[in-house]
Amino acid sequence: MPFRFIHTADVHLDSPLKSLALRNADLGALIGAATRAAFSRTVDLAIEEDVDALLIAGDLYDGSQTSMKTAVFLATELARLDEKGIRTFLIRGNHDATSRITRELTLPESVKTFSGRAEAVSVEADAPFEVAIHGISFSNPHAPESLLDKFRPPVAGAVNIAMLHTSLGGAPGHDPYAPCQPGELDALDFDYWALGHIHQRSVQGAKGSIVMPGIPQGRDIGEAGPGTVSLVTIADDRSLTIEPRVTAIAQFERVALDLTGLDDWAAAIDAMGSALRKARSKAECDHLVARLEISGETPLSWRLRRDADLLLGEAEAQAASIGKTWIDKIANTATPPATLDPANAEETGAPVHELRGLILDEVMQSPGYREALSELSRDLMSQLPGEVRAAFGEDEAESEATLAALAREGADDILARLQTTSGSDAEGGEN
Repeated sequence: MPFRFIHTADVHLDSPLKSLALRNADLGALIGAATRAAFSRTVDLAIEEDVDALLIAGDLYDGSQTSMKTAVFLATELARLDEKGIRTFLIRGNHDATSRITRELTLPESVKTFSGRAEAVSVEADAPFEVAIHGISFSNPHAPESLLDKFRPPVAGAVNIAMLHTSLGGAPGHDPYAPCQPGELDALDFDYWALGHIHQRSVQGAKGSIVMPGIPQGRDIGEAGPGTVSLVTIADDRSLTIEPRVTAIAQFERVALDLTGLDDWAAAIDAMGSALRKARSKAECDHLVARLEISGETPLSWRLRRDADLLLGEAEAQAASIGKTWIDKIANTATPPATLDPANAEETGAPVHELRGLILDEVMQSPGYREALSELSRDLMSQLPGEVRAAFGEDEAESEATLAALAREGADDILARLQTTSGSDAEGGEN
């Protein structure tokens, strides 16, 4: 019989979601409970597929703030696997290393938590070959050096599966943890690398067996897409089949809405509804959490900024009518048309449009303005925590580009409030 297992990582049970909760309490409650729901689905999948083991490649918890309620939930879920004779293998990642539960929680005997020293564990199975699972945990929250030299050699004649929490070759938004390269993993000659830490799914390596399963439940727009785990089957001939399985309750997605040429508010809202319905139809999870990204040259650009609260209300109403659809945020980069009809200046906003051109082309390009902006940003950054400062950019050029974009957005927000509305425009705002 084949040897089968589920590979997951970066569960981040009960990860705090303060920003979502502040914007929308109902959405915050949904996503706040989603990490648990995704883990329960993972356990359900393991039982339904009658696998031999569940492998959790780090960051099961979300750091030192983890509560004992999380512990009770986890113990209950792993006990379900224990009752079915399914073993669990767990390594600690950078978040787990600071968790009190990591040290204190009593789990079923079928759960193997690897220590900070590399181990190899033989697994009893009905497969016609021996199976050895290798793993090493983080002893501390940081692991800046490679851990590969700590692994024991593959067990001769066995199918060898290795577990490692690592930034691998590196990825945007992820600090280096136990860094290594796919070529180095291939050279160690393990049959399957069960990795964690990078939240995007990937399958790499010469044998296609170096796997990041992806985060099982995204928590914000930076973790867009359907959350997955890997269902792995090692056949009698030792060939591997790796299947992604969706476990997420909610799926974050960016929804583009180009309003180029539209000059009617109602038509823009209809276009928004169509874009959301299309995204909903493609979503693989129970719920869609959409970030609307509005762009294009449209005479409505000023009103879209000025009436941002109304726009959000319209978007949420469209989402509610579709069902199981939520609005995370609206990102608006729409601009006025390059040329406006001077004969209809008041309705099209030509005076404000002219003022915008003056601000962008002359004021913001002046050395005095740019120096004042830089000085203001330096003063602000000096008062921010170190981990937040990176939001302004990693070098001078990136910082200048970020500041310029923020300045343009701020100018457009102010100019939008100067826009004179026509009678018909005001009427539209009341509908």
